[in-house]
Amino acid sequence: MSEPQGSEGTTQRLPVMEKEAGTGGEYEAPPVPAGDADEAGSSGRFWSARRVPAGIVALLLLVVAGAFLYDVAAVRAGRDALAWRRELARQLAERPLDDTWVLVGAGVAAALGLWLIVLAATPGLRAVLPMRRSHADVRAGLHREAAAMVLRDRAMEAAGVQSVRVRMRRARADVRAVSHFREQDDVRADLEATLTEAVRGLGLSRPPTLSVHVVRPGRKG
Repeated sequence: MSEPQGSEGTTQRLPVMEKEAGTGGEYEAPPVPAGDADEAGSSGRFWSARRVPAGIVALLLLVVAGAFLYDVAAVRAGRDALAWRRELARQLAERPLDDTWVLVGAGVAAALGLWLIVLAATPGLRAVLPMRRSHADVRAGLHREAAAMVLRDRAMEAAGVQSVRVRMRRARADVRAVSHFREQDDVRADLEATLTEAVRGLGLSRPPTLSVHVVRPGRKG
C-alpha cells in the first residue's frame, strides 16, 4: 500500500476546514440554502483580458495611423508625399483584383480579422476551471494543475497503487495508475470510488467525467 510519508516528495491534502477569525477553533462552512444554491450555483468560464493581442493591435494601429497622419500633414504643408505612400497608391491603382499578391494580402487580412473575432467571442483561460458559487457576488476558479495534483494525491492513498498520472481537461479527468499488487479490477473500483469523492470535493461548477485505467508495471530488463 502506497501512502504519503512526511512532507518530502508528497503533497498534502488540501484542508477542508477553516478557522474562525479571532478563535482557535474550527468550523464548517454553513450549508447553502436550496434557493440560493440554484440561483448562485451556476458559474461560467472566466474571460481572459487578452492584454497581449490588444496591445499588439493597438500598437500596429498607432504606427499605421501615425505614419499616414504625418504624411498627410506634410503634403498639406507643401511637401511631396513620401515615396512609400506614392508607391502604395500606384500599386493599388495598377494591380488587378485577381493578382496573386492582392489575393495573398486579402487572405492575410481576413485571417487576422477572423482571429480577432474569435478572441473577442471566446472566454479563454482554459487552464482555470470555474467552481460552484455559494454566493452570488463571489467567483472562484481552480487551475487544472492544482486539480490534477489533488486527484493524484487521493489516488495514491488507494491500496496497491504504485504510481499515478492524471491529465485534467475541461470535461474529463484521465487517470492512469500503475498497480504492483492486488487485482486490477479491485484497484480500479477503489480508485473510481475515491476519485469520485475527490472530484465532488473540488467544488467545480461542471465536475469532469472520470476515466480510470489501471495497468501493471512493465518488466525491467
